[in-house]
Amino acid sequence: MLQAICGFHKDEENHWVAELRCKHFQHVRHKPPFINRPWVVNEAGRASMIGSKLECKKCDTKEPEDKI
Repeated sequence: MLQAICGFHKDEENHWVAELRCKHFQHVRHKPPFINRPWVVNEAGRASMIGSKLECKKCDTKEPEDKI
C-alpha cells in the first residue's frame, strides 16, 4: 500500500528512516549502485520528499504502528 512520507529520523546505527503517514517506519538508504537515493543524504533532499509515497509492506500485512 502506498503511504506518504511525513518525516525522517535516524536509527541507532545512524541510518535514515522515513516516517510514513500510516505510522510505520521504512529505511531510506543511499547505497549506490544498488540503492540510489541521493536525496536522503542532505536536509533539503529529505524535505523535498515529504508527501512523496513509498510502498508500505507493513500496511499490507497489517502490522502494528512503529515506535521510536
